[in-house]
Amino acid sequence: MRSARDGGGPVSVQPRLLPWNGTNGQPCYLVPGEEGTGHVSKLADEMETFHLRMATELLGHALELLGNPKAEVEELRFLSNRMVEALRDVLRIAESRGLRLDLPKGSEDDGPDQGE
Repeated sequence: MRSARDGGGPVSVQPRLLPWNGTNGQPCYLVPGEEGTGHVSKLADEMETFHLRMATELLGHALELLGNPKAEVEELRFLSNRMVEALRDVLRIAESRGLRLDLPKGSEDDGPDQGE
Protein backbone atom coordinates (compact mmCIF):
# COMPACT_ATOMS: atom_id res chain seq x y z
CA MET A 1 0.00 0.00 0.00
CA ARG A 2 0.96 3.57 -0.50
CA SER A 3 0.01 6.84 1.11
CA ALA A 4 -3.57 8.11 1.37
CA ARG A 5 -5.31 9.60 -1.64
CA ASP A 6 -7.89 12.39 -1.44
CA GLY A 7 -7.79 12.24 2.35
CA GLY A 8 -9.24 8.72 2.20
CA GLY A 9 -7.82 5.26 2.57
CA PRO A 10 -4.55 3.89 1.31
CA VAL A 11 -3.79 3.79 -2.40
CA SER A 12 -3.55 0.30 -3.86
CA VAL A 13 -0.32 -0.89 -5.43
CA GLN A 14 -2.37 -2.87 -7.95
CA PRO A 15 -2.39 -1.54 -11.52
CA ARG A 16 -5.59 0.31 -12.32
CA LEU A 17 -7.72 -0.87 -15.24
CA LEU A 18 -8.51 2.36 -17.05
CA PRO A 19 -12.00 3.10 -18.41
CA TRP A 20 -10.78 3.12 -22.02
CA ASN A 21 -9.04 0.71 -24.35
CA GLY A 22 -5.67 1.14 -26.00
CA THR A 23 -4.87 0.68 -29.63
CA ASN A 24 -6.24 -2.55 -31.08
CA GLY A 25 -8.83 -2.66 -28.27
CA GLN A 26 -6.56 -4.08 -25.57
CA PRO A 27 -7.10 -3.00 -21.94
CA CYS A 28 -5.04 -0.10 -20.59
CA TYR A 29 -3.58 -0.18 -17.09
CA LEU A 30 -2.01 2.51 -14.95
CA VAL A 31 0.44 1.93 -12.14
CA PRO A 32 -0.51 4.70 -9.70
CA GLY A 33 2.06 7.17 -8.44
CA GLU A 34 2.95 7.73 -4.81
CA GLU A 35 -0.24 9.67 -4.08
CA GLY A 36 -2.47 8.18 -6.79
CA THR A 37 -3.45 11.68 -7.92
CA GLY A 38 -1.55 12.06 -11.20
CA HIS A 39 -3.06 13.51 -14.36
CA VAL A 40 -4.09 10.14 -15.84
CA SER A 41 -5.62 9.02 -12.51
CA LYS A 42 -7.69 12.20 -12.34
CA LEU A 43 -8.76 11.80 -15.97
CA ALA A 44 -9.81 8.20 -15.28
CA ASP A 45 -11.75 9.31 -12.17
CA GLU A 46 -13.58 11.95 -14.23
CA MET A 47 -14.38 9.46 -16.98
CA GLU A 48 -15.69 6.90 -14.47
CA THR A 49 -17.87 9.57 -12.85
CA PHE A 50 -19.22 10.52 -16.29
CA HIS A 51 -19.99 6.87 -17.16
CA LEU A 52 -21.77 6.29 -13.84
CA ARG A 53 -23.80 9.49 -14.20
CA MET A 54 -24.81 8.58 -17.76
CA ALA A 55 -25.86 5.08 -16.67
CA THR A 56 -28.02 6.58 -13.91
CA GLU A 57 -29.68 8.99 -16.35
CA LEU A 58 -30.20 6.19 -18.87
CA LEU A 59 -31.88 4.07 -16.21
CA GLY A 60 -34.37 6.89 -15.62
CA HIS A 61 -35.12 7.07 -19.35
CA ALA A 62 -35.46 3.28 -19.51
CA LEU A 63 -38.00 3.20 -16.69
CA GLU A 64 -40.01 5.92 -18.41
CA LEU A 65 -39.89 4.31 -21.86
CA LEU A 66 -40.64 0.80 -20.60
CA GLY A 67 -43.64 2.18 -18.73
CA ASN A 68 -45.05 3.56 -21.99
CA PRO A 69 -47.26 0.95 -23.69
CA LYS A 70 -47.02 2.95 -26.94
CA ALA A 71 -43.21 2.79 -27.10
CA GLU A 72 -42.08 1.84 -30.58
CA VAL A 73 -39.74 -1.01 -31.47
CA GLU A 74 -37.08 1.40 -32.77
CA GLU A 75 -37.09 3.32 -29.47
CA LEU A 76 -36.78 0.11 -27.47
CA ARG A 77 -33.98 -1.18 -29.69
CA PHE A 78 -32.10 2.14 -29.32
CA LEU A 79 -32.61 2.00 -25.55
CA SER A 80 -31.39 -1.61 -25.42
CA ASN A 81 -28.20 -0.73 -27.29
CA ARG A 82 -27.47 2.21 -24.98
CA MET A 83 -28.16 0.03 -21.92
CA VAL A 84 -25.67 -2.57 -23.18
CA GLU A 85 -23.04 0.17 -23.60
CA ALA A 86 -23.76 1.57 -20.13
CA LEU A 87 -23.64 -1.87 -18.51
CA ARG A 88 -20.32 -2.60 -20.21
CA ASP A 89 -18.91 0.70 -18.86
CA VAL A 90 -20.21 0.12 -15.33
CA LEU A 91 -18.90 -3.46 -15.24
CA ARG A 92 -15.47 -2.23 -16.32
CA ILE A 93 -15.49 0.33 -13.50
CA ALA A 94 -16.52 -2.38 -11.02
CA GLU A 95 -13.76 -4.68 -12.30
CA SER A 96 -11.19 -1.89 -12.04
CA ARG A 97 -12.19 -1.03 -8.49
CA GLY A 98 -12.40 -4.67 -7.46
CA LEU A 99 -8.89 -5.35 -8.74
CA ARG A 100 -7.58 -2.53 -6.56
CA LEU A 101 -9.14 -3.76 -3.32
CA ASP A 102 -6.49 -4.81 -0.86
CA LEU A 103 -7.95 -7.93 0.72
CA PRO A 104 -6.45 -9.34 3.92
CA LYS A 105 -4.44 -12.55 3.48
CA GLY A 106 -6.66 -15.63 3.47
CA SER A 107 -9.82 -13.73 2.45
CA GLU A 108 -9.39 -14.59 -1.21
CA ASP A 109 -11.75 -17.48 -1.81
CA ASP A 110 -13.71 -18.73 -4.77
CA GLY A 111 -17.02 -17.42 -3.47
CA PRO A 112 -19.59 -18.58 -0.94
CA ASP A 113 -19.05 -21.89 0.83
CA GLN A 114 -20.88 -24.74 -0.84
CA GLY A 115 -22.52 -27.44 1.26
CA GLU A 116 -20.92 -26.71 4.61
